[in-house]
Amino acid sequence: MAAAAKSSSAKSKSAKPRKATRRTGTRDPLAIRLLKQDHREVEKMFDEYEQLESDSEKQALFDKIALALKVHTRIEEEILYPESRGEVEDDLIDEAYVEHDGAKKLIAEIEAMKPGQEFYDAKVKVLGEYIKHHVKEEEQPGGFFAQAKKGDEDLEAMGERLKARKEELMTQMAGKAAH
Repeated sequence: MAAAAKSSSAKSKSAKPRKATRRTGTRDPLAIRLLKQDHREVEKMFDEYEQLESDSEKQALFDKIALALKVHTRIEEEILYPESRGEVEDDLIDEAYVEHDGAKKLIAEIEAMKPGQEFYDAKVKVLGEYIKHHVKEEEQPGGFFAQAKKGDEDLEAMGERLKARKEELMTQMAGKAAH
């Protein structure tokens, strides 16, 4: 009896249409879930930055933002983008590379400065807006992630590669930042 009840509940669950969850992406494949999780974490850090007063707190938080963005762009450029060629429109991939390049240049400019210097906060704000725009393009309906999900690429396996590379880079880059 319990087995029959179990199988009928399993059938009713699978009969329901899949519901997309834009912000959390709980039904997304691993690769997309991990990248969206990174997006939410960085968005939260930029929001936190806006509330800070002290230069030392701003510096510490910007260092975390910069590390997160450097690692995120690397894993997308090393794994997601090359493996998405043929699945995602070439124009979207090309634009994503160019947007990453612009963000890297702005990060380098900010890193060469100190909080309190003219335009420091403004540059951090612009970087946040730039990242928000990039995230929207990746996550919007018909955007990069939507196209990747429709392709033949195994996004679960890709997610495992993204996760492993992210851990490796975080260790490597966090170590460099400490020296």
